[in-house]
Amino acid sequence: MKTLDVVALVNDFPKEGLQRGQVGTIVETLSPAVFLVEFADMQGEAYAFLTVTEADLLVLHHQPALKVA
Repeated sequence: MKTLDVVALVNDFPKEGLQRGQVGTIVETLSPAVFLVEFADMQGEAYAFLTVTEADLLVLHHQPALKVA
């Protein structure tokens, strides 16, 4: 995972008001497996920031993976 990857939460974070499936963007790598993720609404306004481990995230892909021959 890297900065600007679009990710989804795989766990709920009730204290932060975030639930599994919410989509955010990695905005900073804090250590090799710890990231700061920004969550924004459809108008681009940030409503939450969350520090999470790689195990709490799923990278989303918007196009097919490249095929290797």
